[in-house]
Amino acid sequence: MRYKKFGNTDMNVSVITVGTWAIGGQRWGDVDEKNSIAAIHAMLDNGVNFIDTAPVYGYGYSEEVVGKAIKGRDRGKFYISNKFGLTWPDGPGTPVIRNASYENAMREVDVSLKLLGTDYMDLYIVHWPDVREMDTKAPASETMRALEDLKKAGKIRYIGVSNYSQEQIEEISQYGVVDAMQPPYSMVNRSAEDLMKWAHNRGIANMTYGSLGAGILTGTIRSIPDWPENDIRLTFYDFYKEPKFSKVMELLKTLDSIAQAHNRPVSQVSLNWSTQTPFVNTALVGVRNAAEANENCAAFDWELSADEYKRITKAIDETLGK
Repeated sequence: MRYKKFGNTDMNVSVITVGTWAIGGQRWGDVDEKNSIAAIHAMLDNGVNFIDTAPVYGYGYSEEVVGKAIKGRDRGKFYISNKFGLTWPDGPGTPVIRNASYENAMREVDVSLKLLGTDYMDLYIVHWPDVREMDTKAPASETMRALEDLKKAGKIRYIGVSNYSQEQIEEISQYGVVDAMQPPYSMVNRSAEDLMKWAHNRGIANMTYGSLGAGILTGTIRSIPDWPENDIRLTFYDFYKEPKFSKVMELLKTLDSIAQAHNRPVSQVSLNWSTQTPFVNTALVGVRNAAEANENCAAFDWELSADEYKRITKAIDETLGK
């Protein structure tokens, strides 16, 4: 496994992080708890030392699975990243609203710690900016005050934001230090690249999600899948719709060539490209079973040459642009 310093923090993190959105099970196809726990164990056993989760991933189910997976493990050997700010006041399965208020942060953190079976989280992230009506929206000052108070209480160590713009990060940074951000980033989605470079230059760590493009960059999907219309891979991402799908298939020809030269799967080419990008500190990777975990971690037994990295980047520019 390879490791990178996590921005200005004292954390030295594996270049991939266990992503647990899919194991929450909500609109991600079939998910098996036993396999999910085995996948997390395999990632940790292969040297991955970072796990990311969120309450909204299965309405607490993902946190519960992570809690079972880490039970009995040395808590000092790995880091946990969690989030707050998305709530479902009318119960699981009902509309999710954004709420980054002080009161909600204090409520969510205790629920999450209990489900995870730990007394602290290394990184606590505002999942989305609060965009409610002005009379109910939590101002950035209130959100940061909650996070700073949680640090003082020893319940969290560092502060992060997800899906924030540069302007929103600058605003909340007036009231405290943002240590990390979590943007979408992969070969098929470089929309946050300029923001990531800006953050990196300021010591704000980048932990990217969607690193394998919801599976499209594994090379195992070569035709548009027949998934239910509400599958999250269809509703949240645009990779599985035309005209982008055909463009990604064209990009895969370059990845296939490099994968064959190394006798490795396409997924490992994709992971190496992301993690060899200088301004990526760690890339979230979702896994459903131990076999997937082992294959993903084996990506770091080798690396792309400088010429291969440039060749892939050129192919991305030519097929997808930024």
